[in-house]
Amino acid sequence: MAAYNIYEAKTKFSALVEKASHGEEVVISRAGKPLLKLVPIDEPKMGKKPRRPAPGFAKGDFKDLIEELDKPWPEDVQRALGMID
Repeated sequence: MAAYNIYEAKTKFSALVEKASHGEEVVISRAGKPLLKLVPIDEPKMGKKPRRPAPGFAKGDFKDLIEELDKPWPEDVQRALGMID
């Protein structure tokens, strides 16, 4: 584990990033107390495209919702929305 103060880390940032990307633990300290740790991001997460659902994946899932919306609304809700006087 390599430890660097903030000023030193600022001046050697590129080199520290390179070390961390190769698996070396890099700690940045302030006043001698560890503050941050540079670690690489897990490899599988880097550059992975988000999964795109196949067309029609939700087919039929909305039947219950549509039936519920077709039901008449309670009178107080209709009045609040200005649908009736």
